[in-house]
Amino acid sequence: MLLEMKNIDKAFNGVPVLKGVQLEVERGEVHALLGENGAGQSTLMNVLTGVHPLDAGTVTFDGKNLAHISIKGSEDAGIAFVHQELNLFNDMTVWENIFLNKEIVNRFGRCDKRGMIAKCRELFERLDVSIDPEEMVEDLKTSEKQLLEISKALFFEAKLLILDEPTTALNNDEIDHLFQIIDNLKKTGTSFIFISHKMPEIFRISDRYTVLRNGEYIASGNIADITPEQITNLLVGNTMSFKDIYETRKTGDVILKLTDYSGPGFENINLEVKRGQIVGLTGLQGAGSSELMQCMFGVTRATHGTLEANGVHVPPHSTHRAMKAGIAMLASNRKENSVIPDMSLLENMYLAEHTLSAGKFAINKKEEQQKYENYRKMLNIKAQDSSDSILSLSGGNQQKVFLARWLNTNADILLLDNPTQGIDVGAKAEIYKLILKMAGEGRTILINTLEIPELQKIADYCAVFYEGKIVKILEHSELDDQTVMYYSTNAAGIA
Repeated sequence: MLLEMKNIDKAFNGVPVLKGVQLEVERGEVHALLGENGAGQSTLMNVLTGVHPLDAGTVTFDGKNLAHISIKGSEDAGIAFVHQELNLFNDMTVWENIFLNKEIVNRFGRCDKRGMIAKCRELFERLDVSIDPEEMVEDLKTSEKQLLEISKALFFEAKLLILDEPTTALNNDEIDHLFQIIDNLKKTGTSFIFISHKMPEIFRISDRYTVLRNGEYIASGNIADITPEQITNLLVGNTMSFKDIYETRKTGDVILKLTDYSGPGFENINLEVKRGQIVGLTGLQGAGSSELMQCMFGVTRATHGTLEANGVHVPPHSTHRAMKAGIAMLASNRKENSVIPDMSLLENMYLAEHTLSAGKFAINKKEEQQKYENYRKMLNIKAQDSSDSILSLSGGNQQKVFLARWLNTNADILLLDNPTQGIDVGAKAEIYKLILKMAGEGRTILINTLEIPELQKIADYCAVFYEGKIVKILEHSELDDQTVMYYSTNAAGIA
C-alpha cells in the first residue's frame, strides 16, 4: 500500500468538514476519489499535501508516517497535486516553469539553461509529449498546459499524482493521449488519485474508488464491481432517476436571429430561435460553437452577417450593446472568465447589472442584498454570508452565483457556455431544472456543451458544429451519442 489515511478529522471555525475519513491507494493504481462538490475531496487532498493541518488521524505514505505534513514535505515525499485551475506562469517559458525554484546551476553558480532545456526534451520524449521547452506557456493550448503540469510533477519523481478534473478542457483525442500516458506510468509503479464527475472517464481509467459524502467516508471498492448508477446513488445518498427531465413547452415568436453570421472560428451561421426555446450547440472542442457564443456577446468581432436580438440589430464587438439588447453570457472556465477573487459573493452577483446601470448615483446595498437572498433561495446556493469571498464556495455553488449575476440583468437571451463544467451530479440536476424553469417563463437559452446526456435532458434541438459550420440540426428525439459524434467528426461527409 502506497498511501493510508485513517480517521482524518478537519474543521474550520468549529465546523467539521472531514469526519473520520479514510483513503487507501495502492502502488501503480488509478484511484477515483468521488463526491459531490463540497463532499470533502479537496479538503482531504489539501490535508495530504500540507495545505491544511489535520486535526486528528494518521497519514502513512510509502511506509513512513507523515506526522506534521507541510507543502514542501509532501512534495519531498513524492506527492504532487495537479489542480483543475492550472498553476503555471504564462509569461515564462516551459523550461522555466518546470525548474522554478529548483534550478540546475553550473560550477560558477549560474543557471545551466542549456542543461535544463536538454532535460526537458528528454522528459517530454519519454512521455510522448510534443512541447517545445523554449516556448512561452501563454502560447500553449490548454491540453499542453495540462500535460506540462503532469510532466513537471513527474520530472521530480512524484510517486503519487493527484489529478483534479484533468479532462475538463480537453477534446477526445487529447483525453485519449492523457489516459495513454497514465496507463504507461501505472506500469512503472506511479499511482494516481483521479478526481472527476464524468462517469465514463471514471470507469475507463480507474482501478478502484472511494466515495465521500458530507465530509464522511461512504464506501470504497473495485470499479469492476460497481455500476455508474450505484456510484451515483452513493454520491447523493438516495436513488436518482436517470431518465431525461426534458419537457416540452409553449414557445413564442423569433427572438434571436443570425444571418450569414461569421467571425473568428466560425462562418455563415444561420439560426432562428424562438422565445422560450432551449437550443443546444455542440461539436468537438474548437469546432466553433463556443467561438460563436463569444462573438454574439461581443467578446470577439463578427466579420460578416447580422445578429438581431429582441428585434434590435446588435453591432459587432460590443459586450455592452449585447447586454443592452437583452443578451447575457455565462462563460466557460470560471477561474479565468467569471471569478473576481477580491470581491464578495454579493459583489460578484451584482457586478453585471451595475455595468448596465452605471449612470446611477450609488449602489443601494439593501436592495442588492435582498436580490442576493432571492437568488440564493431560488438557485439553492449553499453559502453562509453574502460578504464571504467567492473562493469560499465549491465550484457548483460558484457557478450558481455567476448564473445569478446574469439573471440579475433581466436578460431575455442566455448564452450558457459549458455551464456544468466541473460540478457534481446533484448540482447539475439542479441547473438542468432551473434551465427548464427559465425557458418555461419565456427566457431563451443557448447552451454549448460536449456532454450529449446534458442536451438530452434539456434541449429542444441541437446544432452540431464541424470546422466552424453547422453541419446538422438534430431534433430532441434524434439526440444520442452516436448520432452527434457521427456529425461532429464529419463521418457524414466521408460516408
